[in-house]
Amino acid sequence: MPTLQKKFEAAVANSKNLSERPDNMTLLKLYALYKQASVGDNTEKKPGFTDMVGRAKWDAWNLLKGTSSNDAMQKYIDLIESLS
Repeated sequence: MPTLQKKFEAAVANSKNLSERPDNMTLLKLYALYKQASVGDNTEKKPGFTDMVGRAKWDAWNLLKGTSSNDAMQKYIDLIESLS
């Protein structure tokens, strides 16, 4: 049985081959789950208000603060599977 890490890596690879591009909110969620799973809690400085995309990504990731890496990996895997 593949480990959670291997399933996560497979889901990341599958994310590049989705039949249709997810909407922006789903993309933000994928980004945040990926960052939480691979880096952990957001400790980066919040981008300035002129960087709207950067701020949206930062906010999405920051909402997951305290989520364990394993939980974030599983949620990422589940979301990719639901989009495939």
